[in-house]
Amino acid sequence: MPRYPQLDFIRGAAIAGILLLNIVSFGLPAAAYLNPAWQGFITRPDAISWAVLELFARLKFLNLFAILFGAGLVFQLPKGGGWIQSRLGWLLLFGVLHAVLLWEGDILVAWSLAGMLTWRMIRDADSPGVLMRTGILFYAVGCLMLLLFGAISSGHAGSDWLPGAAEIFLEQQRVLHPGMAAIDYRTGHLESMLVAFFGQYGWELTGLMLIGAALVHNGWLLGNRPPADYLRTAVFLLVPGVLLEGAGITAQWLTGWSFRWSGFYLQIPGEVASPLISLGYAALVLAGWRKISAMRVGYLFCCIGRMALSNYLLQTLVCTLIFSTAGLFLHFQRWQLLLIVPFVWVINGLFSLCWLRYFPRGPMEQLWRTLTRKTAGPAGR
Repeated sequence: MPRYPQLDFIRGAAIAGILLLNIVSFGLPAAAYLNPAWQGFITRPDAISWAVLELFARLKFLNLFAILFGAGLVFQLPKGGGWIQSRLGWLLLFGVLHAVLLWEGDILVAWSLAGMLTWRMIRDADSPGVLMRTGILFYAVGCLMLLLFGAISSGHAGSDWLPGAAEIFLEQQRVLHPGMAAIDYRTGHLESMLVAFFGQYGWELTGLMLIGAALVHNGWLLGNRPPADYLRTAVFLLVPGVLLEGAGITAQWLTGWSFRWSGFYLQIPGEVASPLISLGYAALVLAGWRKISAMRVGYLFCCIGRMALSNYLLQTLVCTLIFSTAGLFLHFQRWQLLLIVPFVWVINGLFSLCWLRYFPRGPMEQLWRTLTRKTAGPAGR
């Protein structure tokens, strides 16, 4: 399979960017991820940090990673269906173990399921245009499902939006004293995630993967356009995306993060804007790739991207040590948690640089490849 260093760089940047939001889930109750006023009030530094991350990070890097996952499926197609199904099956197992044993915020289960739904559509599509239109349609259905859930919801904020003292205490105990109770909780959370996946989120994720596959087939993601074209595309995508996202953020702030509005209806501007901003980020990288590739930071993020699975799981291990083993859960405000993120990035970067000096791929990537080869059948070997 050919390597495209620009895609490795974007993947590495996406892995780093995902932590900007995940750090909140590691260090604060689950309700804090979407509701910055989860305590019933919010400080100005927390409100500002929430708004900035909402504008530039939340969903953007997850969507970018999903787009690249769809692109990767295109590169796997020559190895055959057996190889792809085996590869996605092992990723599903990794995700279940990660979600149940380590952290309930896992994305690997959803990614593997969406990949299973997507790869045949990618293989059988007549043209990149068909893939693009189908991807946009799937994503639009996901947005409409969010509106539907908002319309049928009771509008009453439960403990997953405004947790009481008892719920916060129980969550703190699960994090600081992990055991069977924590595993039972994470198993229940995984079940809820599966319901959300098939009801709403899976539509969007499948759509993004189809869009990523289309952008590989037409050469856009591979850097086959002049830098000026990518720069114009970045402006065309980022300006309306940021304006739309900004309008949604302002509306959430003005409504005081009420459950019905911020939990459903006012998520729609961000859901629509995020793919535009994600692709705008990719266009900026592709526009400046000649300069980026000559920089040390460019090589660093390429290394992180080549070991994306290993680095994603490493982030969980490091954050578990910080917030669970070291007992720092609920010790920081939202804006203070962001100060920890560069520390984890440094660990990701050093680990990737050192490992790739001696091995061609990351430890989890090698395990994934080996298990896939053993179970894919003769056609996938």
